[in-house]
Amino acid sequence: MAKKKKGKAFGGYTINFGKCNHTAKQIFGSSAIAPSMMTKKLWAHVKGCKLAKK
Repeated sequence: MAKKKKGKAFGGYTINFGKCNHTAKQIFGSSAIAPSMMTKKLWAHVKGCKLAKK
């Protein structure tokens, strides 16, 4: 049996919404949108406000 490596997990992002004071309506708008568009808008907001750390 191979031993598992211990340490930090590989990949992924850490997103901290603590310093964000925007509402969902401000991020997504007031009209209905598809889930794929929600994802695009959410990531645009995260990147625009620099909330993600790798």
